Formats: sequence, C-alpha cells, structure tokens
Amino acid sequence: MSREELLARLLAQAEDSGGDFVTLRAVVEEASELGAVRVLSRMGLDDASAHDDLAELRELLRAWRDAKRSAWNAAIDWVVRGVLAILLCALAVRLGFGDLVR
Repeated sequence: MSREELLARLLAQAEDSGGDFVTLRAVVEEASELGAVRVLSRMGLDDASAHDDLAELRELLRAWRDAKRSAWNAAIDWVVRGVLAILLCALAVRLGFGDLVR
C-alpha cells in the first residue's frame, strides 16, 4: 500500500468515525511524511547518495566559512600592521630620526 493510499484510507476513517485523536494524529503523520518525501524528491535528494551529497555540501560550507574567516583575520592583521608602521614612522620623524635615514 502506498503512502497516498494509506492517507486516503485514514482520511476516510476520520470522516466515518468523527475524527478521534488517534486517527487525526495518524493522518497528520502520514501527510507530513508524504510532504517530506515530495520535497526531497523535488530537490533531487531522494536517491541513495543523497546523504553523502548533503554531508559533502556541509563540509564544503564549513570550509568556505573557515576560508572567509581566515581572509577577514588576515585583512584585519594587515590593516593593524599598516597602521602601526605608519605610527612608528610618524614617531620616528617626530623624534628627529628622519635625519638618520637621509
């Protein structure tokens, strides 16, 4: 029996019996399961390798985030070093060490 048939039978049972709690809960569970299967199918994740594909995508996303964080850290590091170098040069000129360079 397919999920669609099971859902149809549960709906018919709910209609006949007035919709007791157990029947309504079974209808909701089957409808949710059927909806999830449809979504995965539409997304192309209904085959046997879908789990491996998702794991690989998670790993790729994690690597992208790590690379982005490293790039930002490197950029901030270079900016701080540049500002410190400019301050050091300004301090050297201010104290008269500029004449030693000439």
